[in-house]
Parts: sequence; C-alpha cells; structure tokens
Amino acid sequence: MTEEEVWRLLEEVKDPEIPVVSIVGMGIVRQVEVEGSSVRVTITPTYSGCPAMEVMEEGVRERLAQTPFDSVVVDLVHYPAWTTDWMTAETKEKLREYGIAPPERSAADALVQIGQTPPVQCPFCGSRNTECKSRFGSTSCKALHFCQSCRQPFEEFKVL
Repeated sequence: MTEEEVWRLLEEVKDPEIPVVSIVGMGIVRQVEVEGSSVRVTITPTYSGCPAMEVMEEGVRERLAQTPFDSVVVDLVHYPAWTTDWMTAETKEKLREYGIAPPERSAADALVQIGQTPPVQCPFCGSRNTECKSRFGSTSCKALHFCQSCRQPFEEFKVL
C-alpha cells in the first residue's frame, strides 16, 4: 500500500467535533510514511489539550487496522503548532455548509490585526451584520456569533 493510498483512507476519518470534515482536510494529518508493512502517521492537534485528539488517534488506528499493515504508529506532535491555514478550501466550504463560519484570513494576517476583529460572515445568509457573543463556543477553537440579518446564532472557527 502506498502513502497516497493511506492519505485517501485517512480522508474517511472524520473530526469527531465536526463530522462533516476529515482530519486530512482539517490539516491535522501532517505526514504519512510507509515502510514495508509498517505505516507511521503524524498528527497535530488543533490546539493544545484538544479533547478530540484521542478519538482521532483511535480513528486513524481503526481505519488502518483494516489494511495489510503489520504495524501502525500514530505520532502526536505539537510543533509546528496547527494553524487554520492548513485547512483545505473544500473543508472551509464544508464548514460553511454545516453552519460554521470558516476562517476567512490567514493566521499571519490575524496576528497583524490583534484587537481588531472584522465582522464575520454569517454561514446561513452571507451577511456581515453579525456580532460576537462569546470568544468561546462549544470548543476553544470556535467563537459564538449572532447574525442581526437572519437572526441566527452560529459558530466561527477562529483563525489560529
């Protein structure tokens, strides 16, 4: 089995907190190494202490247990730190369709704008007439917003 085939299989492992996106599309899977009958997968948490990492690690192991590999190793690395820049455009669109506003800027741009948070586009109606209700949503990597136009609450995946 090739590294490319392993990457495709890992597309089936979903983020347990956002089940419409894969850990590959989120940029959580950083590297795949195949050597003979062994495979090593390197993953990075979206933030330190992310409670979903154990579930994702187990998802990788379970998916690859269904392959001819004799050895499956999952390495968890914290450096370099995960960034929303690693998300694919397809993943960002899936977030929007799921009702979560995806990050619109790069992490580098966000650093320049500390203290200035531009209005977030509502994933339901597209309006920017929104306000942040809480810098923390259901998880630390999301913020809670409210759209004044369509009157819907929604979460934003913060630029990290």
